[in-house]
Amino acid sequence: MDEPEPPARPAGIAHEVGGGTVRLRPVTEPDLAMFRRFATEPGLIGPDWAGFRDPGAPARRYAEDGYLGERDGRLIVWIEPEEAAAGYVSYLGGSYGGRAPYWEIGIALLPEWRGRGIGWRAQALLCDYLFAHTPARRIQAGTHPENVAEQRSLEKAGFQLEGIIRAAEFRAGTWRDGWLYSRLRDDPSPL
Repeated sequence: MDEPEPPARPAGIAHEVGGGTVRLRPVTEPDLAMFRRFATEPGLIGPDWAGFRDPGAPARRYAEDGYLGERDGRLIVWIEPEEAAAGYVSYLGGSYGGRAPYWEIGIALLPEWRGRGIGWRAQALLCDYLFAHTPARRIQAGTHPENVAEQRSLEKAGFQLEGIIRAAEFRAGTWRDGWLYSRLRDDPSPL
């Protein structure tokens, strides 16, 4: 007698821990409502809020390529067993000297999902995904000196602090420094 097949899992890459799963999956149309919230609700994104953004931009971008572009994109941070979108991770391509490609990543979690160990896992999953599917040797991420939670998250995700980028961002009426972290292809994955 044949054994029944296990139920199909949602598409994406995942890390299971303590009876729950953090999964990255492609953006779907229902996720656009969350993207509109991040664009129009002051403070929802935390200290990275840079003013109101076009609430129609997420739908236009989704129609263009589903947020899976060659040079940039987004993936949804999906939580199981809750079956909920906790936020998203993003990636943007760059190159040093025109010859050394790298990715810069970011994360935005909804407030109710912060502080639960989801962010570092999602960022580590994104790094593993980008290293597996692109030739980049380097992934970098920036944060603010006052964002201690994100600094810890990046370190748990396998990143190392490289240094301070002076006057890197104009936010809340002033130029602010940033902290730059990196993870190289040869660095061990924490997952």
